[in-house]
Amino acid sequence: MEFNKKELKVLKSLNTPQKIQSFLNDLSFRFEKKDTYNSPRKILNDHKAHCFDGALLAASALWVNGEKPLLLDLKVAEKKRDVDHVIVLFKRDGFWGAISKTNHAVLRYREPVYKSVRELAMSYFHEYFMNNGEKTLRSFSKPFDLSKFGTEWLTSEKDLYYIVEALDISPHTQILSNKQIKNLRRADKIEIKTGEIVEYKS
Repeated sequence: MEFNKKELKVLKSLNTPQKIQSFLNDLSFRFEKKDTYNSPRKILNDHKAHCFDGALLAASALWVNGEKPLLLDLKVAEKKRDVDHVIVLFKRDGFWGAISKTNHAVLRYREPVYKSVRELAMSYFHEYFMNNGEKTLRSFSKPFDLSKFGTEWLTSEKDLYYIVEALDISPHTQILSNKQIKNLRRADKIEIKTGEIVEYKS
């Protein structure tokens, strides 16, 4: 891996999912008119991240500390109206958990208490809704191993859109049938209000 000594020291200190999550929470949220997809090195230098950036940084911290760098893509019904969310998987004592960078009060960290990736992904279902209460989560990817891309992405100065694209077209599992989609109930007003809480203002 091509991190310098300072970067490695930071990443090696993030030797538990809990520490990684706290570190991500302390990063400012990256607001952009057009998303860029940044390497862990750039994120460490800028101290800013959106969900995909945060996922890459969390995955790199796990990898530096001897664990697999696994992403999970949560995909919505229509990207024109909503956005996908990317989290990082980890496993403890046979159970799955997740690390997540988000600006909202929901779609956050998951304790390692889930027996399967599907079970974990479904824990996000009721939190995933639009401002009108429409529930939009439709599928989740198989665990996506970043190590297959080598190590260049860890410190690249270039936009990492090719990883985003590969994740987007990777195998996904559909969550709902058409009948289930038709019968979905919208989130309650109090849930919608809670969903409007943000950590950082643009």
